[in-house]
Amino acid sequence: MSTLAARLASAVPDPLRTGAQVQLICLGVALLLKLLGADSFLVAWLYSAVIGSCIWGLIHGGTHLLARLRRVAPDAEGGERWPGWGWMLPVIVVGAFAGYVLGTLIADALTGHRSVLPLARGLTDWRAWGGIVAISLAVAVAATWYFYSRSHLASAAAAAAGLQRQAAEAQLRLLQSQLEPHMLFNTLANLRVLIGADPPRAQAMLDRLIAFLRSTLAASRRGEHALADEFQRLADYLALIEVRMGPRLQVRLDLPEDLRAQPVPALLLQPLVENAVQHGLEPQVAGGRIEVGARRDGGTLVLTVRDTGAGLPALAPPPAPGHGFGLTQVRERLAALHGANAALTLAPAADAEGGTQAEVRLPLQRREDLA
Repeated sequence: MSTLAARLASAVPDPLRTGAQVQLICLGVALLLKLLGADSFLVAWLYSAVIGSCIWGLIHGGTHLLARLRRVAPDAEGGERWPGWGWMLPVIVVGAFAGYVLGTLIADALTGHRSVLPLARGLTDWRAWGGIVAISLAVAVAATWYFYSRSHLASAAAAAAGLQRQAAEAQLRLLQSQLEPHMLFNTLANLRVLIGADPPRAQAMLDRLIAFLRSTLAASRRGEHALADEFQRLADYLALIEVRMGPRLQVRLDLPEDLRAQPVPALLLQPLVENAVQHGLEPQVAGGRIEVGARRDGGTLVLTVRDTGAGLPALAPPPAPGHGFGLTQVRERLAALHGANAALTLAPAADAEGGTQAEVRLPLQRREDLA
């Protein structure tokens, strides 16, 4: 409900929201006037609403005019900056006084009353109109302080959110630049072994590596891509590994058609597949199977990488220097993009085949967001 309310509020233009709040203030003033002895609440509310609207319109227009005359730059949300109390106090005083006179004339025309206007019968009649003008001025000062304080806080929040997005993007670029050499070094180390043991397979692996790097280069520079592209990069990588492992490696990729267009961080699953090969399948003489799947769970996209390899040790020792980077990299990318709304878990596979399953959960984007 809170999310729906926030979306509805954001859909209403700011002048309309401010105007509605002005009318609530006018309603409060009408209640005060009734408590002070006004004959009719409806008449008091009509005068308060018309006078309040005139005062707000004059102060709001005066603020924009003053900001333009003084060439005050717009704030982070495109609105006029606060010119300062030194400039605004005269605008508020003139706006409150003129708005009271104009609003009273309009309300008199609507109701048929004949109100005592400021200075209409000289300064000696200030008791007849001075109180209500003072109330109008006090409410105008308080309302102006509230509206522009709120605008200042909104601008500060927008600026902070922009800085946070920039920091997150910089962190993601750093993590991605670390990921690519990490994968490449692992592959080159395996290639070095094959050069001495099986030169034809080493040549085939080198050809696969060239093709894989060519196809991955564009994806790794985009920041994110469709889930179908992520699965294709994994297929390329596993084909590269299959040159070295041969029939010891079996691969299953399961991507539902309705999830192919879902955007995900580029190469998000690459470190998890590398871990499954290096720590799960390669230590076993018989090798094993890697399964990569995607499914939806309500509003969550669930990505799994499962192997039928050696599994997790009962008491895992601290990772050696240079190890454990892949899991850390995935967790940090998810945290930078989605905060607490995304997570990576690693657990033993839940069936008799054994092995390990890594599960990534992140928010599922709606169809209208993808359009």
